[in-house]
Amino acid sequence: MSSTVNGPDGKPRCGWCSAVPEFFDYHDKEWGYPVENDVRLFEKICLESFQSGLSWRTILAKRENFRAAFKGFDFDQVAKFTERDVKRLLKDEGIVRHRGKIEAVINNAKCAQKLIEQEGSLATYFWRFEPKEADLPDPQTVSTSEESIALSKDLKKRGWKFVGPTTVFAFMQAMGLINDHVEGCVFRKKIAQYRKKFVRPC
Repeated sequence: MSSTVNGPDGKPRCGWCSAVPEFFDYHDKEWGYPVENDVRLFEKICLESFQSGLSWRTILAKRENFRAAFKGFDFDQVAKFTERDVKRLLKDEGIVRHRGKIEAVINNAKCAQKLIEQEGSLATYFWRFEPKEADLPDPQTVSTSEESIALSKDLKKRGWKFVGPTTVFAFMQAMGLINDHVEGCVFRKKIAQYRKKFVRPC
């Protein structure tokens, strides 16, 4: 796949957009923009966990179904889910019916509550793992990093599940902790500008 592909407006985008038409909208409006909203951060790390072994196209197509199934990824509500909810979700054809991943979301919701008690917010915690730009490799040349390995290790220590280094790296790319748009993509500079204006949570 080439490093860039022309979008609907004829301007270059990251090459992965060419996989399916719906990727252009996701790339242009969401991928790489810095996020500080705890619910969005929780949703994304859960969806990345579901993607493990699958394609993002599959998860993106089912995203609204996931949101309905998991109460908009409100971790306070998800933390109250019981075995009855697990059984309900295993029958839900609109999502990925994987018991381990479903149970991980419920487990991680409880872990998120504890983390917020300790750190103040998920955003405060996650953004502590933002790498220095000088230390970043060329865009889209790696699937893990020193920071994603460190974050994965710390999350697991805190009891989180399905948060391996590759899953965490994809989360960091999408939530703007790094600007991984390729050189030549028209959104690389746009994201860089957003990141300069973005106030890191503390």
